[in-house]
Amino acid sequence: MSARVLVQKIRDHTAVIAIIGMGYVGLPLMLRFSEMGFRVLGVDIDQAKVDQLNNGISYIQHIDAAAIASAKTKGFAATTDFARCAEADALIICVPTPLNQHREPDLSYIIETTDAIVPYLRRGQVVSLESTTYPGTTDEELKPRIEARGLKIGSDIFLVFSPEREDPANPDYITQTIPKVCGGFTPECLAAGVALYEQVIDTVVPVSSTRAAEMTKLLENIHRAVNIGLVNEMKIIADKMGIDIHEVIRAAATKPFGFVPYYPGPGLGGHCIPIDPFYLTWKAREYGVHTRFIELAGEINSAMPQWVVSKITDALNDRRMSLKGSRALVLGIAYKKNVDDMRESPAVELMEILTAKGMTVHYSDPHVPVFPKMRKHRFALESVKLTAETIAQYDFVLLATNHDAFDYDLIKQNARLIVDTRGVYLEPADNVVKA
Repeated sequence: MSARVLVQKIRDHTAVIAIIGMGYVGLPLMLRFSEMGFRVLGVDIDQAKVDQLNNGISYIQHIDAAAIASAKTKGFAATTDFARCAEADALIICVPTPLNQHREPDLSYIIETTDAIVPYLRRGQVVSLESTTYPGTTDEELKPRIEARGLKIGSDIFLVFSPEREDPANPDYITQTIPKVCGGFTPECLAAGVALYEQVIDTVVPVSSTRAAEMTKLLENIHRAVNIGLVNEMKIIADKMGIDIHEVIRAAATKPFGFVPYYPGPGLGGHCIPIDPFYLTWKAREYGVHTRFIELAGEINSAMPQWVVSKITDALNDRRMSLKGSRALVLGIAYKKNVDDMRESPAVELMEILTAKGMTVHYSDPHVPVFPKMRKHRFALESVKLTAETIAQYDFVLLATNHDAFDYDLIKQNARLIVDTRGVYLEPADNVVKA
């Protein structure tokens, strides 16, 4: 099947779409394709997720179960059977790209997924990788595996990279309205990829190659990581000088040009910002480049939880108390406000540090009622309901994630000590310490 025939099937909405990885990226994308009238297969290795989807149940807080039920009426089905990828005209890979124990790229999910779909590839399909990774991954890892099946990229199979840009729970930007970058291995590949995403995304941004598309995503996230590193360093300097960095940022943000506000915090969290810089620094070494600027920002951001602990220690010392034996309530353990996503959350790292120092640590998070099973973290805890009585029971509360659902007046009125890492409390108060 030629690219022209494939593109026509896509434009007619008769193409079948398979999305591999039903997580924070794949699930919203599935809903968007389904909304536009495509039949979609959701492929995932997690049988529990597949069962929930097939029963119309959502396991991601900001995604409504009604949307999944609606997709089911339009032909959506979830499966763990990779053989069903043969039914698809477009295969979109949305799997994690974490770091290994040495802080190096872990491509195992991408490689294992590619190996799982290769036996079922056929002529006339477009394969798109959305997982954030270093430049060259699509060409160096996916292309040879696909061609080993005897399929030629650019004439038999059309290979593209189109980085995900999801921002969970952001009401201003959803899957449809976030512009989509797309790069193809050949011009025919790019044409197929652009046609695919044009059906569901308002604006598609074509670039010259898969490597350019891969680098685009890294630049976006490294730009953010570096600027957060800068403002975290500025926070420490301002603190030593007795200046409120949040006041300074608000004042600087009134300049209508030449300044973009970034905000400090207890560390970096989420599936992109803490991880992506390491993908580029690792790959850059292959070219003899030492990414000093990026790595410095990483060092500063990684040190933030320990800096917060030092502020807690000083605040308790001023009250003739010690860390050991104290009771702490961590407010918010998701990596950012108003979501239930805990990947790489600095709040959880803070919980571990404080527990190791002999503190009793509990948490309150309306989005995470029970502490979930995680690969690196183990806490047998449930979220504490915030009342005047419960808040007053703790020696201090650590405001780690500034969810809108928190009653900040109630907290301020009843907490013995608040360690605020998010700049929520603008006015000075005897029981508030900025961190």
